[in-house]
Amino acid sequence: METPDILAATRVGFAGLDVSPSTQEAAVDHLAEWLDDARFAAYRPQIIALVRQARWRSLIDSFYQTLPFGTGGRRGRVGIGPNRFNPFTLTTSIQGHARWLRATHGDGPLCVVIGYDVRCFQDFSGELEAEITAPVRNLSSRNFAEIAAEVYAAHEIAVFLPKSDAILSTPELSFAVRDLSAQGGLVISASHNPPDDNGSKFYHDHGGQMVPPYDQQLAEHIEQVDRVERMSLDRALANGLVREIPPEVHERYIAANLKLSRCPSARQMPVVFTPLHGTADTTVGEVLTAAGFPVTLEPSQTSHDGAFPTVPFHAPNPERPATLEIAIATAEREGAGLVMGCDPDADRLGVAVKHNEKWFTLNGNEIAALVCFAALKDHPHPEPLVLKTEVTSTLVTRIAEAHGARIVDHLLVGFKYIGEALFLLERKGRFGDIEGDIESFAAGLEESHGVLLTPDVRDKDAAGGALLLSELAAIEARDERTLIDTLNGLMAKHGAVHNQLSSLAMTGAAGRAQIEAVMASFRESPPDTIGDWAVISFADRQDDDEVFGPIRSSTDKASRNVLVFTLEKGARLTLRPSGTEPRCKIYVETSAEVGGDVQLLTRRLTVEARALSRAFTQTMLHRIGIDLPNWALEISDLVSVEKRVQWANELLPALIDQIETNQDGAESWLKARLDANQRALLRPGIEAMAREQGDLGTDLLPYFS
Repeated sequence: METPDILAATRVGFAGLDVSPSTQEAAVDHLAEWLDDARFAAYRPQIIALVRQARWRSLIDSFYQTLPFGTGGRRGRVGIGPNRFNPFTLTTSIQGHARWLRATHGDGPLCVVIGYDVRCFQDFSGELEAEITAPVRNLSSRNFAEIAAEVYAAHEIAVFLPKSDAILSTPELSFAVRDLSAQGGLVISASHNPPDDNGSKFYHDHGGQMVPPYDQQLAEHIEQVDRVERMSLDRALANGLVREIPPEVHERYIAANLKLSRCPSARQMPVVFTPLHGTADTTVGEVLTAAGFPVTLEPSQTSHDGAFPTVPFHAPNPERPATLEIAIATAEREGAGLVMGCDPDADRLGVAVKHNEKWFTLNGNEIAALVCFAALKDHPHPEPLVLKTEVTSTLVTRIAEAHGARIVDHLLVGFKYIGEALFLLERKGRFGDIEGDIESFAAGLEESHGVLLTPDVRDKDAAGGALLLSELAAIEARDERTLIDTLNGLMAKHGAVHNQLSSLAMTGAAGRAQIEAVMASFRESPPDTIGDWAVISFADRQDDDEVFGPIRSSTDKASRNVLVFTLEKGARLTLRPSGTEPRCKIYVETSAEVGGDVQLLTRRLTVEARALSRAFTQTMLHRIGIDLPNWALEISDLVSVEKRVQWANELLPALIDQIETNQDGAESWLKARLDANQRALLRPGIEAMAREQGDLGTDLLPYFS
């Protein structure tokens, strides 16, 4: 096919999609560039194959925009086109970063440190045509790191890389930037995202992620890139521009976490730990082992494998309780009462506790509260400082204040803002109204399972939190108590709090338009009530007269795309688009004052939070013209809104017809349309249908076992 024929067919195909004409034309323009520019010649056969197969939705999503620069870098699905993570979108980012480093640091010697996780692109989602060549196939995070090193080397910026057979976690990268006095850092990782994703995240010379206005300056340098300079890796090695990270850096990182210990005698608690096939065996695993805990690494999940083969739904996110199920089974066999796990880049911490013969998986807010309590016990500084994001539980604030600690509890979502606070304390002795030195830092906490306990690292680090929680669990075990008892005791003393996070994935070009429409609608017309709750106040964090003041940059505006609803009965709801995934996130908190039975209170608060979240979600969907039954809100949030609508309004009615007309063939009919993973993702919705509608949902359950 010739380029004019390809573009003509593409225009016709795009016209049938539910996206705006301007989006369609932007995708056509980018397609034309990729078809005719010699830089993309290797991608042309794959593009032609996708056009011939009429893969219009995939094509428009791949080409309608350039992968946005958000949350300190670019992250997304690996693939072809400017809206995918690939050598083109990576090298243009690195070229821009190299120019920014030169512009800010001059012509003298510069170096960066590069870390990376275990990912290797296999196209599990089948976005590409399997029989047609594509340059992105089998590209690992190490491959991307070496590509980045070639660009830095071309600008005479030295690069520290792990050994060729090694990996480097996100927190240890942050530590290494500081330890090696580097001018910047880069992590190649998609953190907890699915296996087909990857990304790049940039770090400042203080070891923290880029924040406004620096990330805006970097983004502008990247936008101005029209060509990329690369030096071959062999030549860069020969010139001493690519070096191995000295092993002593890792030793010092482990030591920095070990010195956080509050009770060295409390090391008897057996722990089962899983890195979920990622890098955390080199961080949490080594720290707990070095501390002397009896640690069992989950044997089925220690291999460094970016397919995350044993993780349910291949979703290696410790925010999801299912990720710890295999390790919990091992703990049950081994007689351990504590399970911990991390996402692939080792910055998020998951925790499960055996309590009264049952296993309980803690959410990020519960972990934050326990870590705050553990960190403040016997803290050496007379005025310890706790930092947390505004969507993190107010129980943390109550614990900190009760311990006489100073607390900053209104930070924007994203650990980079905790890193920024530490930077300002270190360099200027002040952050906001807080004065002091960096040694006062006790804990940085966010609800998405992120904790930090040492100022030697400037991003979330599961290792320190794992150490302190293991010690706390060991101390409690002496009195035949568990961390659940600790948590209940904290709420009995400071008041019961329940936090719930829900999210809706809105994928592709259409999904991005839906997210923008949702935020615009609530800004223009905030509700007076949400379900049975009256809205007392509404705050838009993008307002200049808000707590964060005037907008500093477009990246600052994006980070402040947050709406906060304060409701009666001590409830709060926050809405924001994710900075790393195509989804809207809804944070709900319900709370009660001190007094009463904690377990009864938390059950009541849980019911209230679920009802509030559901009511708001339905309001949100109605505002963008989407109709979903309540039970469909219980379908796994790994499933996009578009797919939920299809399953609820098309597939389920068709299955019911099949059961009524050909019951013997209904199971085969369903399996031909949904694989085992998809049926498992849908099952929570069917269970909710059974609770709501009785016989109908109950009759469907066997088809989703």
